Amino acid sequence: MIILSLIFWLVGLALLGGGIWLITLDGSWYYALAGIVLIVVGALTRSRRPAAQTLYALFLIATAAWSLWESGYDWWPLATRLGIFLILAIPLLITPKSGSRAGLALLLPVWAIIGVGTLASLTVDAHRVEGELSRDVVSEDANIGDTPQESWHAYGRNNLGQRYSPLEQITPENVTDLELAWQYQTGDVKRPEDVTETTYEATPLKIDNSLFLCTPHNWLIALDADTGEEQWVYDAKVPDESSRQHQTCRGVSYLPPSSGEPDDIDVQLASGPAEDLDAMQCDAQLFMPTSDARLIAVDPATGARCSNFADNGELDLLHNMPFKQAGFYYSTSPPVVADGKVIVAGSVNDNYAVDSPSGVIRAYDAKTGELVWNWDSGNPEETAPIAEGETYTTSSPNSWSIASADEELGMVYFPMGNRTPDQLGMYRSEAEEKYSSSVVALSLETGQVEWVQQFVHHDLWDMDTPAQPSLLDLDTEQGTQPALVIPTKQGDVYVLNRETGEPILPVSEQPAPQGTIEGDHAAETQPISSLSFRPPTLREADMWGATPFDQLMCRIQFKSLRYEGQYTPPSEQGTIVFPGNFGVFNWGSIAVDPKRQVMFGMPLYLAFTSTLVPKEGADLGETNQGEHGLNENAGGPYAVEMKPFLSPFGVPCQQPPWGYVAGTDLRTGEITWKHKNGTIEDMTALPLPIKMGVPGIGGPIITESGVVFLAASVDDYLRGYDLSTGEQLWQARLPAGGQATPMTYLNSQGEQMVVQVAGGHGSIGTTIGDYVVAYKLKQQ
Repeated sequence: MIILSLIFWLVGLALLGGGIWLITLDGSWYYALAGIVLIVVGALTRSRRPAAQTLYALFLIATAAWSLWESGYDWWPLATRLGIFLILAIPLLITPKSGSRAGLALLLPVWAIIGVGTLASLTVDAHRVEGELSRDVVSEDANIGDTPQESWHAYGRNNLGQRYSPLEQITPENVTDLELAWQYQTGDVKRPEDVTETTYEATPLKIDNSLFLCTPHNWLIALDADTGEEQWVYDAKVPDESSRQHQTCRGVSYLPPSSGEPDDIDVQLASGPAEDLDAMQCDAQLFMPTSDARLIAVDPATGARCSNFADNGELDLLHNMPFKQAGFYYSTSPPVVADGKVIVAGSVNDNYAVDSPSGVIRAYDAKTGELVWNWDSGNPEETAPIAEGETYTTSSPNSWSIASADEELGMVYFPMGNRTPDQLGMYRSEAEEKYSSSVVALSLETGQVEWVQQFVHHDLWDMDTPAQPSLLDLDTEQGTQPALVIPTKQGDVYVLNRETGEPILPVSEQPAPQGTIEGDHAAETQPISSLSFRPPTLREADMWGATPFDQLMCRIQFKSLRYEGQYTPPSEQGTIVFPGNFGVFNWGSIAVDPKRQVMFGMPLYLAFTSTLVPKEGADLGETNQGEHGLNENAGGPYAVEMKPFLSPFGVPCQQPPWGYVAGTDLRTGEITWKHKNGTIEDMTALPLPIKMGVPGIGGPIITESGVVFLAASVDDYLRGYDLSTGEQLWQARLPAGGQATPMTYLNSQGEQMVVQVAGGHGSIGTTIGDYVVAYKLKQQ
């Protein structure tokens, strides 16, 4: 009994001390009161008083009532609030003292009822939205692009960015018959000198009967689409550079041959490294951007560089840049190939320096590499090719994600980022303010702005527009409209007329929190779409942890940080950013079915913190180790520290679920269904496949039969879903994290294949690897 009483005292003192701290922050009184009760229970237990059981039973009743009041009948909040206290009750149940039968008679049923009731909450999904998208085809002749049915010619299958395939061999009825067809390892593995965010995010292209994909260190690989056999490898020989924030390649781009069929590529087996081949005149071309700021054009058949393009197949993207710090500018996303041009944007390191390379977008002749136009958001009117010796605008907003194009309308659509530094807005010009955190439509012919729609005014939170726009024709009350659908980090999905930029689904303005550092300001209002996955404003009651102790510490953090809801400005005090800069949606975007006019997405909910660190007289120590952590903002008055909002045990401070899949009718903007997605199997030491709703990064694809494929989550699975209901139909264990968007095609035997790159993601801690895996239906 001495040991038991000591345990109660230690637990009680910890809760009392932390609870008093929380009360001083105007937080909940529960923890301090609980601490007092447990100290008293410890004293009663030490003196073998029967009242210990009675008091503890009342304590359990009060704790259960408080838990239900704060979070409802929801397993994860209940289990972590009550679990330890139910365990602590067991010694009181099995070591009764003579004369304590009344206490035992109360404690035992209380313990049993609360324990069973808590366990029973596992069967209730308090966050599930039930519904069913219509299976009816709205537009049988919908525009799905001109990519051959059996192929996948661009990141989103074509420049429309729909991530939709007309294949229907794999159906909701037979998807469970999928099995591994082949597996390939690239050999490009993570290196000790790599940055934290080294990731395999590539979606392969399928042209003729070959797959083409890139790796994090910019190897371009050709594989046989039937067998996964390696055909050739081109190594761009990118030097290591520790100042990069990202080491990744999301994909390559394809220019079809000028004569013949677009899939008429006779790929040859290489006898040695493709980069050692002599450069050659190319008809068809593959374009790969590199992490040392080059654009390389190679022949799809051999992997040899294209002598007709730029300098023997290589284009230096640092030309005319105002600042050329190594590792500060590079391209992680495939360029757009449209209208005879290859159009390239780039990523600029966030928060490393006030004076950084430009975010300019440039169009080159796809055959010769000659600059046709350049659009710099810091100097948006001048799009004629820049003269030798001139430079683009310093640190102007960039576009690091994937763009889309409509050649019939003559427009290319770029999701725009922010001017660095992201959290310091005093450096921005009027033009930079206009185009930051938006989607901009540029003329394919001239690069001139056709329209712009902004999603965050005076962005102080790194709320870049992260996702490729999806283009489809949408039936509305005003008739069929050319639509652009684009999700944002803050959780809105904007449905715009892609010809004019005008909203199809309503967009309004809402008041936003004020109060910034001296010399800056916050926008008075922020836009919101009527189709929105934004989460509710966080409350202290939403704080979570594996135990009451880290829950308490999360509550203390919550009350200590600045938070007045979404768009609370960054501060020296430290600000909660929710949704965090990881985004409700990120580069994985969404997938749309243009025939049924519905959408499938993977909304995520993780809070971050943003702290401005005054630099004057401060020893900052180690900075610029990646996008998250402490970044210097060289030349500015403040460094900034960005990190996830985590408990001392390293789990998110806000209670789960953190990840969902969701289906939406794009004609009405109705979120029809929304389900938790992913398990904790690869998040803990115990491999428990408990569906929790976990984070992830990557994107979905839709097939005409109504099957959706998505990996992305932090457990290592590729899954198949029913588009109509959201029900998971199938899953396959991946050899590494699947933080890439899958694709599908027909092989030479007419069999539908599903391919997933599985190599993990350094920033979210998934299993690292170098795999490409392919699935097809079992032979009957």
